[in-house]
Amino acid sequence: MTGTARTTGTAKVAVMGTGSWGTTFGIVLADAGAQVSMWGRRPEVCEEVSQRHRNSAYLGDVPLPTTMTATTDAAQALDGAGIVVLAVPSQTLRGNLEGWLPHLAPGAVLVSLMKGVELGTMLRMSEVVAQTAQVGPERVVVVSGPNLAKEIAARQPTATVVACEDLAVADRVAAACSAPYFRPYTQTDVVGVELGGAVKNVIALAVGISEGMGFGDNTKASLITRGLAETTRLGHALGADPATMAGLAGLGDLVATCASPLSRNRTFGVEMGRGLSVAEVVARTSQTAEGVKSCRSILELARAHGVDMPIAEQVVAAVHEGLPVAEMAARLLGRPRKFELA
Repeated sequence: MTGTARTTGTAKVAVMGTGSWGTTFGIVLADAGAQVSMWGRRPEVCEEVSQRHRNSAYLGDVPLPTTMTATTDAAQALDGAGIVVLAVPSQTLRGNLEGWLPHLAPGAVLVSLMKGVELGTMLRMSEVVAQTAQVGPERVVVVSGPNLAKEIAARQPTATVVACEDLAVADRVAAACSAPYFRPYTQTDVVGVELGGAVKNVIALAVGISEGMGFGDNTKASLITRGLAETTRLGHALGADPATMAGLAGLGDLVATCASPLSRNRTFGVEMGRGLSVAEVVARTSQTAEGVKSCRSILELARAHGVDMPIAEQVVAAVHEGLPVAEMAARLLGRPRKFELA
């Protein structure tokens, strides 16, 4: 992998993507002491970030640190960045990263904020990064946890997981994003951390649908708990540590995403539960609900490994196959009885 950058120092961090989570993570990095250069497609957003220190399209009037800038020029954003944060919709990652490769500094660490599984290949985002950039797993880091962007942008306390097969590299990224209100923990279980982040979006769609239909907390708690069981089964089949699913990147992220009205996936599900079609909800939504696309690839991944994921199956049926949401509960409740921990 070649690059045009002059230095690989960690003082400068590039964030590729000016959406809500990318911008928020940029705030964290800047508050932790980094010089943050962002890349975005929309000139008006980049100008607002650099000149007015706002990203009103995604974060309203939240002030951005003056050490954050943004540009539509990927080479400029990446120049001199020893840590490169990837914060684009998961299904666009491969194409975007291919275009950025010539501008990456040699030895740069690639950090994925994305929570999805690639359609067609069934690859996790870290696998897409490693394959596309032709780098080893020791150069790829995943950040995931109960990290609702607007709360973090308001500097509300939270914790997250920074995972890499090389613990020293994970610690380097953790140090770069360690802010007074943002506490990173390190991990080496990249598979578990990524699956927790990806599958929780699918479960949040189901929880949102149930809420939109008027169901209460018992239903939501049942979906969250059984959703965690599905995530753990898939993780086990792919070699993840089951303990990861009980941590911040598993249970923590699942609870935050399923419980909060700030969650895009939960909100998408609520609208479906109220009777809107997928097309109608998409027309109302200006931001990406990752679970809508990733639910299919997650279900394909589960089936390829012989893993039973009935909630994910019903979400795919409702989102992509025209199943009326009113039939989801009947299908789930009508399944054969089984031992809970099987």
